[in-house]
Amino acid sequence: MKLRLTIAATLLLILPAAWIAPASAQLTRLNVGYSAISADQLPGWVAKEAGIFEKNGLNVDLIFFTGGSTAILALVSGDVPITQVSGPGVVNSVLAGSDAAFVAAGITSLNYVLIGKPGVTKPEQLKGGTVAISRFGSATDSIARFALKKIGFTPGKDVTIVQVGSGPDRFNAALTGKVTAAVINPPSSFLAEKKGLVVLADVAKMGLIFQHTGAVTTRRFIKEHTDTVRRYIRSHMEAVARIWTDKEAAVKALGKYMGGGVERGILERSRDDILTEALLPKKQYPSLEGLKTVLEDIGERDPRAKTAKPEQFVDFSFIKELDQSGYIDSLYRKK
Repeated sequence: MKLRLTIAATLLLILPAAWIAPASAQLTRLNVGYSAISADQLPGWVAKEAGIFEKNGLNVDLIFFTGGSTAILALVSGDVPITQVSGPGVVNSVLAGSDAAFVAAGITSLNYVLIGKPGVTKPEQLKGGTVAISRFGSATDSIARFALKKIGFTPGKDVTIVQVGSGPDRFNAALTGKVTAAVINPPSSFLAEKKGLVVLADVAKMGLIFQHTGAVTTRRFIKEHTDTVRRYIRSHMEAVARIWTDKEAAVKALGKYMGGGVERGILERSRDDILTEALLPKKQYPSLEGLKTVLEDIGERDPRAKTAKPEQFVDFSFIKELDQSGYIDSLYRKK
């Protein structure tokens, strides 16, 4: 309840009176959430900064929520109609009765590391310590549990998981020794590497297929505003293509939303790091296999997940429409 009231108070200050409304004769105003400060969020950032949303008739305000559980709460409560959020947040909300659904995949694997504070160089030094995540129920929560189990610890028993906030916040918490370790990904993980912090577990090397940060809305919003969702997904697809084909656009957007001060080499490396079909697929179908991984993890704590099917959490219709028309392929043809 405290979290819900905090979100509501914040939104009263930053959001327009309605989450979708005519902004002008040409553009539809749309508030869109995002849930992290990392390269995983690039589709929304590039669509905004490169003018892709406007090209598709949308005037989008991007709203930052700290962690997937907060972002999904804003979505299902109706404060924002579309958000960029990860699989665990969506699955948990649907199991609790929401009608949230992935409409575009975004990132479908993991490029996170578990990084130790200064002086922590071996996994065994984590015992009795703390690991920073964004929020409970978020992707970083699941990732921390995956990593801790992989190196032989029982989460919550051998190591305490604590909520800290965004990727930069988690990196700083580890750097200053406020936590024993932190779950982070690029650019924060590259900054940590430069500072000499040691990787205790590399989740990317665990081979997990994981439905991470994608475009999510509600089935009600799809029904009531089908054309708006269609234009949003078209913008999302164009932005993904720009990330793949236009380094400058991606680096510029990433630098802006990281808050400045991150050197260009790290921004370029962060963009290049996600340019694989495993991480950022060009066709952008939400990953049923990745959602199966999410369900298996959540099923250890919530028995409802054990009988759920990945198909309950997706709507393929918009991606399929763009794919079958040849539009997605056209984005990658040399002009």
